[in-house]
Amino acid sequence: MNDRILIIDDDADLCALLRDYLAAEGFTVESVYDGEEGARRAVEAQYCMIVLDVMLPKLNGFEVLRRIRAESQSPVLMLTARGDEIDRIVGLEMGADDYLPKPFNPRELVARLRAIQRRVQAPPATHGVSSEILTVGDVTLDPGARALNRDGETIDLTSVEFSVMEILLRAAGRVISREDLSFKALGRRLNYNDRSIDVHVSSLRKKLGPSKEGGERIKSVRGVGYIYSCPSAER
Repeated sequence: MNDRILIIDDDADLCALLRDYLAAEGFTVESVYDGEEGARRAVEAQYCMIVLDVMLPKLNGFEVLRRIRAESQSPVLMLTARGDEIDRIVGLEMGADDYLPKPFNPRELVARLRAIQRRVQAPPATHGVSSEILTVGDVTLDPGARALNRDGETIDLTSVEFSVMEILLRAAGRVISREDLSFKALGRRLNYNDRSIDVHVSSLRKKLGPSKEGGERIKSVRGVGYIYSCPSAER
């Protein structure tokens, strides 16, 4: 099992602290202190997860993330300035799996990384349900291969997007609350100001496009959550 983590952060003291803390948790940690080297290392080697700071010399974290996502779907957790919601939203929209505002407790970082690890390394039968291939309209999801196809075309998803999509498809035609989506897909309870799920759903809408009937595949239910719309022939 690959337990290698790459930390891209120009704070050498923080990297050393996290390296020691994560090593005690069984991870092998490598640190890089600038964005250019971090982007190169992230796409050339295999890591189970990448921890990426937004503020970096040479290349900022968003450009590093863009380069990573051009070649890899490795899970990325971004470190953002506390209170800077724009950075979090931009990072999630660009394909980050999760974020953590600085300063943070190392135990919270480990909890986030473990949640990502469980999601990525989970056996085919996720969330305690069948691993059979799901088909709703022109969309097919294979939990075992963690693959999604729309009308025969493969759609690249991050680990969180795949989990959100699987949850919505299994409940197609029924409303899933934002709280349930957050707990099942992100592994944590929803905070009042946490828009992570909303950003992931927005990204899924863009990647999937409208249904063949021309409507939204994932509809918002105001004040409650989301629903994946079944094609009229399947209702």
